Amino acid sequence: MIILPESDEELLGECEIDTFRASGPGGQHVNKTESAVRLRHLPSGVVVTSRQERSQRQNKMLCLQKLREKIERLNHRPTPRVPTRVPRAAKHRTLEEKARRSHVKRLRSKPSADE
Repeated sequence: MIILPESDEELLGECEIDTFRASGPGGQHVNKTESAVRLRHLPSGVVVTSRQERSQRQNKMLCLQKLREKIERLNHRPTPRVPTRVPRAAKHRTLEEKARRSHVKRLRSKPSADE
């Protein structure tokens, strides 16, 4: 179970921040500035990157959101499944219905030569 601090400043204190040049749309501005951000959460080892926006600050905020979502997914533990038994009455009803259906099908067949 990974516990994250509530404030973004404390969370950034636990992270290693790398900036690099983002490629893709955005024109010459993206090619010249180091606006892409990579956050590595040191206690857990989770890494997230963002290079959607032209602003490094906006990319850092997006990284923090992604990091919180990723840690939340890692912390999720599904509730254990409780196996259930079919009640005896339900089994009995099923067997009776099968016997009835079998009898109806037998009545549908042509009479044999003996009869």
